[in-house]
Amino acid sequence: MTAIERLWAAYELPAEDALFCADGRSHAVALDPAAPSGFTLLAPFALDDVLEGDPSRVSPVDGRVAVDLGERGLLWGGEGSYGSEGFLARLTADRALIWAMFFMESNPFDRIRPSGNAATFSSTSGVEITVDIDDPRIPIPPER
Repeated sequence: MTAIERLWAAYELPAEDALFCADGRSHAVALDPAAPSGFTLLAPFALDDVLEGDPSRVSPVDGRVAVDLGERGLLWGGEGSYGSEGFLARLTADRALIWAMFFMESNPFDRIRPSGNAATFSSTSGVEITVDIDDPRIPIPPER
């Protein structure tokens, strides 16, 4: 079991602007309203090293919105422990984590609009993040 899977079992995520995959891959991310996806994918990092340096740097998460994908699982969005925090996630049908993104300054995500293999998550402050639901590392092309 990876570090992110252990955290997710308690509905916690690292309090980092980052993408976390169940297989243990993690990438820093930055909100970027000019990017078609609303964020920029940055350098990979080792979550184990981050948690070793400060194991308390986690936030409990609570869902506000979900989209059931049937056998493909669930899209889920919500908030962290502070009003400015938000997260989005893709889960399996039995609610195991596939990937999650956490943002320190997005505000809670309370709307999800699926479209084919993409989904746009919107926060209470107007932040919009669009991802390929199978692999959020894949850039979303700009709309024409």
